[in-house]
Amino acid sequence: EPLLPKEKQLSRRVSQIRPSGIRRIFDIACANPDGIDLSIGDPDFDIPEPIKEEGIKWIKDGFNSYVSTRGIPELREKLSAHLNRCNINHEDLLITAGATGGYILAIMSVVSPGDEVLIADPYFVSYANVVIMCGGVPKLFNTYPDFTLRPEEIEPFVTSKTKAIVINHPNNPTGVLYSPEELKMVAELADKHGLHVISDEIYDEFIYGQDPFLSMGSITDDAIIISGFSKRAGMTGWRLGYVSGPKKIIEAMATFQQYSYVCANSIAQKAAVKALDFDMQQYVSTYHERRDLVYNGLKKHFKIIKPNGAFYVFPEAPRQNADEFVNQAIERKVFIIPGNVFSERNTHFRISFAVPNEKLLKGIDILNELARKF
Repeated sequence: EPLLPKEKQLSRRVSQIRPSGIRRIFDIACANPDGIDLSIGDPDFDIPEPIKEEGIKWIKDGFNSYVSTRGIPELREKLSAHLNRCNINHEDLLITAGATGGYILAIMSVVSPGDEVLIADPYFVSYANVVIMCGGVPKLFNTYPDFTLRPEEIEPFVTSKTKAIVINHPNNPTGVLYSPEELKMVAELADKHGLHVISDEIYDEFIYGQDPFLSMGSITDDAIIISGFSKRAGMTGWRLGYVSGPKKIIEAMATFQQYSYVCANSIAQKAAVKALDFDMQQYVSTYHERRDLVYNGLKKHFKIIKPNGAFYVFPEAPRQNADEFVNQAIERKVFIIPGNVFSERNTHFRISFAVPNEKLLKGIDILNELARKF
């Protein structure tokens, strides 16, 4: 193709970023509505009625203008109390345009061009790409085969250029919940080397099994904690997140937000005040049941780590050939995500179990059938 005239060329950073592999599979799934879509991390329950009604009330009352960049006071106060109950006593917090918006602002605030950021592999697709967008260099450290955080895998990557370490807890794509010992190890390692810890805890409501959720923010006051309402209240389209952490970092993020997102959605913020009082246990119980369904359904034919959080499993593909296995699944109209979307490896694949049981069971049957023949 002919080169664009110099004045119309795209920036160099465009060539460094690849489109999301999740969205590619999701688009194929959307074109096949009769298929079984296990690709997307979107809760299949609607926003609970009282939360929707709260949003509608404020729209009708005319609360439709800009609000404070930092967020409306009543949501900030309620979130602060919520975090305190979770033993997170941070100096400041910021309401953001989704957890992803919060992550972008956090990276912009702590990473300069050429700085390195350690990221646990496998990882959510945004993490490395946002670092690149901000001029940083992502460095992936290995958590295979059991997706645990181990100092011997992390410390060799620390250099004079290392600025931060990013974890996702509970994890997407693995569903793994990190132990208190792992979190303390990361906090101590970060303190030893003067690193920022960024912990994405957007799935903190979806916890299964005996171990309660422990936030990195309760381990160290220096952590930057990212969360939001997309998963916990089914508000993915309302784009509402929050970040808590040290005051100077939150202040920097707020400044960047002034010149980018301006403020988070005003209506969503009012509804989120209500959402913090809403008991989501019935939804969590449903996802717990599905976790058991998919784990027990696949464990005979796949190597699979039992997830204790989020709503994903990350089985090993037969013969560690994720591309071929995923292609065969797509031919059978079961839409799953190949491991290389989340990882330097392409040995696994991700399943989202945020789908009705009937579809999930059909998908499990087809995947088991493919594995037997593979």
